[in-house]
Amino acid sequence: MSPESRRPRTRDAEATKSRLLQAATDEFAAHGIAGARVDRIGTAANANKALIYAHFGNKDQLFDAVIEHAVTQVMTEVPLTPFDLADYAGRLFDFLVSHPQHLRLATWHRLEREGSGHDPVGMRSSMDQKAAAIATAQAAAEVPSDFSAEDLLAFTLALAAAWMPLSSTVPITLNEHSLVAHRAAVVEAVRRLASAPT
Repeated sequence: MSPESRRPRTRDAEATKSRLLQAATDEFAAHGIAGARVDRIGTAANANKALIYAHFGNKDQLFDAVIEHAVTQVMTEVPLTPFDLADYAGRLFDFLVSHPQHLRLATWHRLEREGSGHDPVGMRSSMDQKAAAIATAQAAAEVPSDFSAEDLLAFTLALAAAWMPLSSTVPITLNEHSLVAHRAAVVEAVRRLASAPT
């Protein structure tokens, strides 16, 4: 069989894997690891559930793959701007509104994979790099040093997520108008927190 004749099968395998990953993302976000069902994932992906084990391994390993994908996505699509944390907070707010499953997955990871030894690849180093970048901005007097770089990063992340549906601070279901107002408030709060003194 020529290499050319094998390519469609490779593309089909990658497409199936992508569908399984998306279906698993939705299933785990809704039900966590314990409540997720491999049968439902296979059905939603229009794939034989045996392919889940072939591509990803067991259910815990599938969940880990989902987390890896989610972490990579947010790091890629929402890069830190250490000299403009308010802009970063606004972009992160927008991302979380568009991808509500990310916070749910992070919560399930803490609840069900804590102590498992699994740390999403790049997550710890990404946080360290972000804190180091903020510290550099502080050293250049572009960002105040009232708080440590780690605290400033944590506050920025917390404010960006404060109005997300999973947050304990959200009292009601938010509509489009209220989200616009809350986004503006988040950006302004981070701007005040991270503005250099005049």
